[in-house]
Amino acid sequence: MTTQPGILATENIASRYLSFSLVNSKAAKTALQQLKQQADGESLVVGIGQSLLKALGKEIEGLHDMPAQSAPGLDVPSTPAALWLWLRGSDRGVLFHRSRELQALLAEAFELVDVVEGFRFDESRDMSGYIDGTENPQGDAALQAAVVQGMGEGMDGSSFVAVQTWQHDFDVLDAMNTAEKDNTIGRHVSDNEEFDSAPESAHVKRAAQESYDPEAYILRRSMPWAEGMQAGLVFIAFGKSFDAFEAILHRMLGLEDGIHDALFNITRPLTGAYYWCPPMKGEQLDLTQLGL
Repeated sequence: MTTQPGILATENIASRYLSFSLVNSKAAKTALQQLKQQADGESLVVGIGQSLLKALGKEIEGLHDMPAQSAPGLDVPSTPAALWLWLRGSDRGVLFHRSRELQALLAEAFELVDVVEGFRFDESRDMSGYIDGTENPQGDAALQAAVVQGMGEGMDGSSFVAVQTWQHDFDVLDAMNTAEKDNTIGRHVSDNEEFDSAPESAHVKRAAQESYDPEAYILRRSMPWAEGMQAGLVFIAFGKSFDAFEAILHRMLGLEDGIHDALFNITRPLTGAYYWCPPMKGEQLDLTQLGL
């Protein structure tokens, strides 16, 4: 069982997230065979979308499109794609040129429809100023949360990933004092400490992974993004299934108890998609589940 190593790697300085639609089903297998040889799972993590599986006549147990959801005043969109590539590295220029190479490699079958650049800000802070990913599981706990096990060859070592682009409202943030911001997140920005007196709408209380039954642990690999004068967070959550992510989002929307996550007061999701990340076999992607 070998997971794409970029999923479990903790260090990353820069990213590019590429989303592709399928435009030529007949060329898909050839393009994926070429991608299979290019993807090392570390500098390039690959996710397969539901529409691509359907075009290949295949099915992955547990994979489906992210459902669009709503709550009073809140919308969580679904924007699925056929193929998702996560490029990881330290040099934005290198990642740009690598993106062009991959676009050309896949051009017979896939059309590039979205590109988002991610970067590390300060000490792994979100653009709101708060440290992101504090409660991430570590070591064996990360494997248990994020990696499929016990489902056989071609599945073991794989992972499911939820990807959302969130855009922050900095005018709202700028109008808030420090206490109001801390109550929104449930942590003090000064020392990253969680505090009990935060309201029930605070994000850390809504999303406390240990408070679910069963516990809803996910492995987050989120990064800030910025384009022009807009910015936010590319939220990435890996799991052995989508169950934990969906339970957390359900509560954040207030669908459990009518209390929506205060995070929605300062940021909203623009996109949302689910993908299946195949395991590795040696130094290549294991695409046996796709018949490749």
